[in-house]
Amino acid sequence: MSDSSRIPPAGRDTALSVETQIMRVDLPPGGFPLVNGGVLSELSIAYETYGNLNPDGANAILICSPLTTDAHAAGYNPDYETEKERIGWWDEMIGPGKAIDTDRYFVIAQNMLGGCRGTTGPSSLNPATGRPYGSQFPAITVEDMVNAQRLLIQGLGIDTLAAVVGGSMGGMQALQWSISYPTQVKKCICIAAAPSLSAQALGFEIISRRVIVNDPQFHGGDYYGQPQKPDGGLALARMIGHITYLSAAAMHQKFGRRERGGLDPERFETGFEVESYLKHQGHKFVDRFDANSYLHITWAMDHFDIAARYGSLEAAFEQSQAEFLLVALSSDWLFFPEQTRRLAQALLNRRKIVSLVELESPYGHDAFLLEVAHLSRVLHGFLEKPAHAESLTAPAAKTKASPAKSGSLSEIDSLSSLIDPGSHILDIGCGNGQLIDTLYRKQGVTGIGIDFDLSHVVECLRRNVPVVQADVDRGLSMFRDGAFDFAVLNRTLQEMKRPRLVMREILRVARKGIVAFPNFGHAGNRASLLLQGRMPVTRALPHHWDDTPNIHLFSLQDFRDLCADEGIAIEKELCFAQSWRSQTLMSLGLTNVGSEYVIALIGRA
Repeated sequence: MSDSSRIPPAGRDTALSVETQIMRVDLPPGGFPLVNGGVLSELSIAYETYGNLNPDGANAILICSPLTTDAHAAGYNPDYETEKERIGWWDEMIGPGKAIDTDRYFVIAQNMLGGCRGTTGPSSLNPATGRPYGSQFPAITVEDMVNAQRLLIQGLGIDTLAAVVGGSMGGMQALQWSISYPTQVKKCICIAAAPSLSAQALGFEIISRRVIVNDPQFHGGDYYGQPQKPDGGLALARMIGHITYLSAAAMHQKFGRRERGGLDPERFETGFEVESYLKHQGHKFVDRFDANSYLHITWAMDHFDIAARYGSLEAAFEQSQAEFLLVALSSDWLFFPEQTRRLAQALLNRRKIVSLVELESPYGHDAFLLEVAHLSRVLHGFLEKPAHAESLTAPAAKTKASPAKSGSLSEIDSLSSLIDPGSHILDIGCGNGQLIDTLYRKQGVTGIGIDFDLSHVVECLRRNVPVVQADVDRGLSMFRDGAFDFAVLNRTLQEMKRPRLVMREILRVARKGIVAFPNFGHAGNRASLLLQGRMPVTRALPHHWDDTPNIHLFSLQDFRDLCADEGIAIEKELCFAQSWRSQTLMSLGLTNVGSEYVIALIGRA
């Protein structure tokens, strides 16, 4: 529209002026069946789109809404009452040149089934009565929401989604998409979500619903047309829910024990700033949301349990062909990071293509909405890369090498010589993912990297290398016994706090291990200590002592002794040296003195 009222305010970082549309789905005579046995005879879905659909329809991304959001995810929509609401709830993430790039993708955001902002829900008119459904609205599930979304994208002429993206309850929907439509989702991005709610989260949800249904104005759910609605109960439910969205650190930083006024001993109101904030959130919520919608949507979320529905997590995703990106938030206590790790483990057990990222944030569950800078980098890297099946012929990504891990091409060639074509490998301390990327292109080797550094994780994603962001010193418990043919530690063992544990773990998760390390027993290092009295800085050990990741410097002989102690067989040693003196020492069999860098193939004795 050209109406000047639809133009975003000057200075807004968005080129999207949008409006919400309503699709009235053409249903078969039997209506829209629900998992729990109910049927909707009519179905309307509110949605917005951003960007342009390619002629082949292959660039569509679906945004699955969190609990109480709506179809207005990005851009500027003047139909909303306040200036803040007119800006989409995820506008920082969706748009031209942003993480979900509307110059490249056709993005669809929608209001979930059961909602109150245009999609069929309890406040919609029941065709059978001509009045709002109220208490007559049937019970719905996350699976029903996904089935409704499927009808939406079909109505838009789309068969396959380039990606499904969701945070919180939206992440649950994204997971369900990969299960219900296993061949029609190329990438599944699940953020701050889990295959089911924890008992603690269920408890908060149960209390939230109880305060709504106990509100005197609830009238059994048929409050439409009444002088008053159950606003008090809905406001309290929002206050309870909002506490779970923040972390203890965020609450302390934002409020502490500061007082704002409004002390009322007779009503036991404390006057603390946190109380004022929660009351404000509750009152603001009742102006835009419906109590019945809150009841039905939270009930659906509570009953979402993938393992119970399909027998196990592994069985649920058996047919899925999507690539998965799972993002956990460190301070999220609504969906604990451990739940995301268990999901990743189940997917890995099914040999799915999985990347797991655990973002550090003090802001709790809401960090995916409040603090998007790091999340944007991760999503952009994952969406920027080609589909995994195409990467063999795609040009290599131009990313800055990670000098501590990637090594020279000759070293990578030497590592490659020890790995059988077609193998499945784990690259521990993978850096920028260069090793797996090279092996995949040259030898058809598949694998997954593991690294703690977020910049390395993003580089891996851009290279189309599946990666797990984790601290190796905590062990490799995510991976089952014998999951890999080879586990590789390239310039990593000397950085481990517990190298013996890591050595045991690599031969638990893999048939063979490959350990590459700088040899501190090299003659040049010895000479530097003897003649200069200083820690050496060399090609193999490029860091100064006060700025090094290396915490256990050892020699080739130390490594041999460690393997002997642990019952590990060294099946092959490749020793490298550049200077003629070192090469001469090696030719005399003095490898512990002559080699600068060593690659060892190990196995169980």
